[in-house]
Amino acid sequence: MTATLTARRIATALGAGAAVIALGLGGANVAQAKIQPVDTSCTNNGGNLPGGQQPSCTGGGLTQNSENQNPAGHAPPGQN
Repeated sequence: MTATLTARRIATALGAGAAVIALGLGGANVAQAKIQPVDTSCTNNGGNLPGGQQPSCTGGGLTQNSENQNPAGHAPPGQN
Protein backbone atom coordinates (compact mmCIF):
# COMPACT_ATOMS: atom_id res chain seq x y z
CA MET A 1 0.00 0.00 0.00
CA THR A 2 1.37 3.38 -0.93
CA ALA A 3 1.30 6.51 1.14
CA THR A 4 -0.99 8.21 -1.38
CA LEU A 5 -3.58 5.43 -1.16
CA THR A 6 -3.46 5.49 2.63
CA ALA A 7 -3.89 9.27 2.70
CA ARG A 8 -6.89 9.04 0.37
CA ARG A 9 -8.53 6.40 2.53
CA ILE A 10 -8.01 8.47 5.67
CA ALA A 11 -9.37 11.60 3.97
CA THR A 12 -12.41 9.68 2.71
CA ALA A 13 -13.10 8.28 6.18
CA LEU A 14 -12.81 11.72 7.79
CA GLY A 15 -15.09 13.25 5.16
CA ALA A 16 -17.71 10.55 5.65
CA GLY A 17 -17.58 10.99 9.41
CA ALA A 18 -17.97 14.76 9.11
CA ALA A 19 -20.95 14.31 6.77
CA VAL A 20 -22.64 11.93 9.22
CA ILE A 21 -22.18 14.37 12.10
CA ALA A 22 -23.36 17.39 10.06
CA LEU A 23 -26.48 15.60 8.82
CA GLY A 24 -27.26 14.29 12.29
CA LEU A 25 -27.05 17.70 13.92
CA GLY A 26 -28.83 19.57 11.13
CA GLY A 27 -31.71 17.11 10.90
CA ALA A 28 -32.58 17.45 14.57
CA ASN A 29 -33.59 21.10 14.24
CA VAL A 30 -35.39 20.90 10.90
CA ALA A 31 -38.17 18.51 11.95
CA GLN A 32 -39.47 20.48 14.92
CA ALA A 33 -42.63 21.89 13.37
CA LYS A 34 -45.55 22.49 15.71
CA ILE A 35 -48.29 19.95 15.12
CA GLN A 36 -51.54 21.35 16.55
CA PRO A 37 -55.18 20.23 16.44
CA VAL A 38 -57.30 22.40 14.13
CA ASP A 39 -61.11 22.47 14.03
CA THR A 40 -62.38 21.06 10.73
CA SER A 41 -66.15 20.55 11.13
CA CYS A 42 -69.07 19.89 13.48
CA THR A 43 -71.57 17.08 13.59
CA ASN A 44 -74.87 16.91 15.44
CA ASN A 45 -76.24 13.85 17.25
CA GLY A 46 -77.57 12.50 13.94
CA GLY A 47 -74.11 12.62 12.34
CA ASN A 48 -75.02 15.50 10.00
CA LEU A 49 -73.26 18.81 9.45
CA PRO A 50 -75.33 21.67 10.91
CA GLY A 51 -75.54 24.75 8.71
CA GLY A 52 -73.50 27.80 9.65
CA GLN A 53 -71.43 26.01 12.29
CA GLN A 54 -68.25 25.17 10.42
CA PRO A 55 -65.47 24.81 11.27
CA SER A 56 -65.87 25.54 15.01
CA CYS A 57 -68.90 24.43 16.99
CA THR A 58 -71.11 26.91 18.82
CA GLY A 59 -74.09 25.64 20.76
CA GLY A 60 -75.01 22.45 22.54
CA GLY A 61 -75.41 18.93 21.22
CA LEU A 62 -72.60 19.24 18.69
CA THR A 63 -69.42 17.20 18.34
CA GLN A 64 -66.26 19.02 17.30
CA ASN A 65 -64.21 17.26 14.61
CA SER A 66 -60.55 18.22 14.39
CA GLU A 67 -57.33 17.03 12.81
CA ASN A 68 -53.69 17.59 13.60
CA GLN A 69 -52.02 20.00 11.17
CA ASN A 70 -48.57 21.45 10.70
CA PRO A 71 -48.00 25.21 10.18
CA ALA A 72 -48.52 24.80 6.41
CA GLY A 73 -52.08 23.57 7.04
CA HIS A 74 -51.45 19.97 6.01
CA ALA A 75 -52.18 16.87 8.03
CA PRO A 76 -48.85 15.06 8.45
CA PRO A 77 -48.97 11.27 7.92
CA GLY A 78 -49.39 9.28 11.10
CA GLN A 79 -50.47 12.27 13.23
CA ASN A 80 -54.26 11.84 13.18
